[in-house]
Amino acid sequence: MSSDFFKPVSGMELPRFAGVPTFMRLPYLALDDARLSDVDVGIIGVPWDSGTTNRPGPRHGPRQLRDSSTMIRAQNGATGVRPFEALNCADLGDVGPNPADIQDSMNRITAFYNQVLDHGIIPLTAGGDHLTSLPVLRSVARKGPVGMVHFDSHTDLFHSYFGGTMYTHGTPFRRAVEEGLLDPKRVVQIGIRGTAYDNEDIDFARAEGIRIIRIEEFFERGITDVMTEAREIVGNHETYVSYDIDFIDPTYAPGTGTPEVGGPNSFQALQVVRELAGLNIVGADMVEVSPPFDQAGGTAFLGVSVMFELLCVMAAQKVVQ
Repeated sequence: MSSDFFKPVSGMELPRFAGVPTFMRLPYLALDDARLSDVDVGIIGVPWDSGTTNRPGPRHGPRQLRDSSTMIRAQNGATGVRPFEALNCADLGDVGPNPADIQDSMNRITAFYNQVLDHGIIPLTAGGDHLTSLPVLRSVARKGPVGMVHFDSHTDLFHSYFGGTMYTHGTPFRRAVEEGLLDPKRVVQIGIRGTAYDNEDIDFARAEGIRIIRIEEFFERGITDVMTEAREIVGNHETYVSYDIDFIDPTYAPGTGTPEVGGPNSFQALQVVRELAGLNIVGADMVEVSPPFDQAGGTAFLGVSVMFELLCVMAAQKVVQ
């Protein structure tokens, strides 16, 4: 059972439009707070999009996600899971990036997450563009490579951009494999689609043993079958979950930098996360929410709804342990 201190503020006690917005109305704890060691899952913002190659904006994602998350309630309406009863959850604030220096920002992110992991906390990240996942993985995978379930319309496995730029939101998982952070044979990428520059990323995936499930296969086989295979690929070993909001069709999630048509709807977006039940999740992220392209906030609300589903899976995992 979680401590009452870590319970979110109820909308029956304080209207959802009132108060200082934290992730899911949870308590905010700084990294020097004495209660940090009591936290099971820490929700962290990474307001940084220096890896973006076209339409910027995800640096504003964590702030809009926080605001939207005040609509999240205590119980999952579909599964009945009450994650805040099983887990001590807290908003651990934002990593302070250096918007003028990619390498310094990545070092800052990794250092922040090292402190979080040193307290035994599972990080749930709100990005930020997808390059955010690389410095997070440098912390999460300090002791050895992890597996990954990756929901996206892009592989993010490219070698480089613009004649040798190695760190963009299209390269994080190429770097993560090269750095030994990911076990490629325990990586599955789901939802890949859209026009392409070439086959370089796909060729790399095949050579390394990464399983790519394109959107055509996803719809032909169905969610249950695809996610059964995904669970088999990562097994019961430590697994990271990375969820790019552009996995979802832009009809439902227009607020992202690189939308691709022909994706899942909002219900399917939640359903795939529910099918992660039973995995040994050691960290997860929701990235590429870009408020300038959806100022009404529907994309952000869908994003935090996915994050809530991830919390529910983690909560079920905690109960089993």
